[in-house]
Amino acid sequence: MSSITTSQGIVHYEVYGRGRPVIFLHGWLGSWGLWQETMNNIGRFYRAYALDFWGFGESGKKRTTYDVQDFVSLVDQFMDQLGIVRAPLVGHSMGGTVSLLVAMQYPQRVEKVVVIGSPIVGSSLALTLKLAGRRPVAATLFNLMGLFRLGLRLAAPFMCKDERFPNMILNDLSRTTLESFLLSIASLRNTDLRPRLNQIQVPVMGMYGDRDIIVHPDQWQPLQRGITTARIERYPNAGHFIMLDEPQSFMQTLKDFLDDTTTDSV
Repeated sequence: MSSITTSQGIVHYEVYGRGRPVIFLHGWLGSWGLWQETMNNIGRFYRAYALDFWGFGESGKKRTTYDVQDFVSLVDQFMDQLGIVRAPLVGHSMGGTVSLLVAMQYPQRVEKVVVIGSPIVGSSLALTLKLAGRRPVAATLFNLMGLFRLGLRLAAPFMCKDERFPNMILNDLSRTTLESFLLSIASLRNTDLRPRLNQIQVPVMGMYGDRDIIVHPDQWQPLQRGITTARIERYPNAGHFIMLDEPQSFMQTLKDFLDDTTTDSV
């Protein structure tokens, strides 16, 4: 287990492999652990980093804000402290939204971007997630944590086919606070990347599962409209967690994109 100290709190990360760096960013309620299997595979060819955003996993939870923009700043600080000049960013859900924003605000940092089930427009989030970004709802969920955990366990098979998923999500939930839970999803709900997508000048790939019930599966459309060169991969039998639902296909597609030097300029 590794960590760095920033002016805004401790950041936990894990690293696998050797070679050129690739950075993996998790989604809301997640942690670096979502990427463990992916990193085991990609780490045979690249040096794979995965960090926990502030407020999640093993990272610090003493902040007053957990906005999407805070996580954009975190990626820049993380790369600076580890001496990573430039790297591809691979983000799931909220992590993909963060990755695209990093490419807009710190273009010198980003070599490529891969987004998996990521909202381009915050209104594409499922109603339950939008409601979770309202303090009375979030507080009620935390006050009734036992029922909330039961509800997540019952809903888990509809979110992901992997039998390990219920324990993964419940473990990650146990390491969040009310503030990180509430403020991060409230910020994501209000995000709209469409006006700025044309600023991105690096190769982008969007991966979307047609059975996603967390982020509307048609979010590949505004991504492609905003970045006409974006590569879009759709998975008819996968949901929000493509890396768990279709691991072999996901891994091969990801590696092909990372390996492809013909896309290194747009």
